[in-house]
Amino acid sequence: MQAVWIPPACSSSQWSSCIKIFMYFCDRPAVNQELSNLFNELWRLDENRMTPGIDYTLSVQGRAGFVNQGSHVVLDYASLPLFSNVNEGKLRNITTFSLFMKLLDNYERSTGITERVTPEELTEINLFLDAVLETQVMKRAHQYLVSKGKSSSDSRQFKNQLNLIWFHLYHRQRNTGPDSCGFEHVFVGETKSGTEIIGFHNWVQFFLQEKNSHLDYKGYKARDQDLPDQDDHVLNLQFSWHGVVKPVGSAFIGTSPEFEMAIFTIIFLMNTERSTTVLVNIDQCQMELVVIRQGRCLGTAYPKLLSSNSRHVSQHSH
Repeated sequence: MQAVWIPPACSSSQWSSCIKIFMYFCDRPAVNQELSNLFNELWRLDENRMTPGIDYTLSVQGRAGFVNQGSHVVLDYASLPLFSNVNEGKLRNITTFSLFMKLLDNYERSTGITERVTPEELTEINLFLDAVLETQVMKRAHQYLVSKGKSSSDSRQFKNQLNLIWFHLYHRQRNTGPDSCGFEHVFVGETKSGTEIIGFHNWVQFFLQEKNSHLDYKGYKARDQDLPDQDDHVLNLQFSWHGVVKPVGSAFIGTSPEFEMAIFTIIFLMNTERSTTVLVNIDQCQMELVVIRQGRCLGTAYPKLLSSNSRHVSQHSH
């Protein structure tokens, strides 16, 4: 029997607040406990995850304001970079991170420009996928997908499946050659018509672009009661990239590329709808994970932080 939330007796002055609380509970999808359990297991297995305060330091600064999509003018509520420092030596010494970073310069930033994949770039993709498949995170994800009948137990076939989902090129903009893929969109980022940033949901790319003065962090996006901390592993944020503004973006922070690929691959393969949103609790965070398909390939995938530092637990216990 499903529990029903019954609002307490409210005075007329409190009625508006009661209605808001009621709508909050009604609108929220149920937490997917099976995937929460699995993703927490993957979280614990992610031995390549960077540690906040040790491997990197964040400076979240001020809350960003409202910006219209396509705007080039935005107030800056963060005078400093988001990343105060990152242990680049450690990043480059971890195989999956090192191979991941080699892929970041393989793509045309603007949609509408046909992507050309060189033999060298194909080799880089193969080496990266081989390294990812050797991690405990992706081995456990593979095991789960095999148990659900969504992937072959043969590792070579699973590698081909990952390659199709993440690296197969397709048309994002009409009247051009293949100009995009899931990996480029999610991890590298793209611009559309020179006025819009699409994708770009990876912290390593964010740091590298910020370090090279191509990206300017404008501040975090959050509700009044849920301000971000320096150790949060998911952030909603605003930034400009090559002069184009992303009003609201989001990314995992510190996580390995194999962890992000694993969770989004699982959601992609466990659902057939064009757009899927899953509510999960991972570590101390409650978040929505959004996956949008582009045929048999990934269109986009990103986390949307709802609450951190276990605030969702204390809210439900009151």
